[in-house]
Amino acid sequence: MYEVEALGAEIDPGSNVLFTGAPLTGKRELALDVLAEGTRNGEGAIMVTTKDNAERLLDRFGRRVDYEGKPVGVVDTVTHQHGVGDELDEGVKYTSSPVDLTGIGIKFSEFLEEFHNDRGIERNRVMLHSLSTLLMYTDLQTVFRFLHVFTGRVQSVNGLGLYCIDSTAHDDQTINTLKQLFDGVVETREDDEPKIRLAGV
Repeated sequence: MYEVEALGAEIDPGSNVLFTGAPLTGKRELALDVLAEGTRNGEGAIMVTTKDNAERLLDRFGRRVDYEGKPVGVVDTVTHQHGVGDELDEGVKYTSSPVDLTGIGIKFSEFLEEFHNDRGIERNRVMLHSLSTLLMYTDLQTVFRFLHVFTGRVQSVNGLGLYCIDSTAHDDQTINTLKQLFDGVVETREDDEPKIRLAGV
């Protein structure tokens, strides 16, 4: 089981959890807290970012946990889009843009392979922020297929997947379609505690 203090829960290995809520309700912050807990316990952390570049995301992550020398990887889909960045940064892999779902899948799989298979790290936490960006550029069916494979990879290595989506940017049908792929949902709310629905909890 994954001990997740930030959610006050234990989560089965191989689970994928959707973090949903309006902007500024703390979805990403909560997901980063869950990720940082794993890093403190010696688990692997893989972040796929479609909003902030790797530097900004790692800065936020570094405020939670000292990740120097720890198994932490970032798939940055933003930097190349802005015309800068190359593969010089250790622990960061770049794709051309958030539209490049194939590239994202490949780079993510490389990190997972390295951590789980090559380095023998049995527990890995993964965060994808944000699904809303993917849906801005790509149709729902394509994103669904991509996530089906992505969540399957997390499941196959008994990882823990965390995915953020802006609930106000999409209609109910889109959100409900995507929810089918997840084992649990964490709904962040402006003036209240997050609402947590996890399988088996």
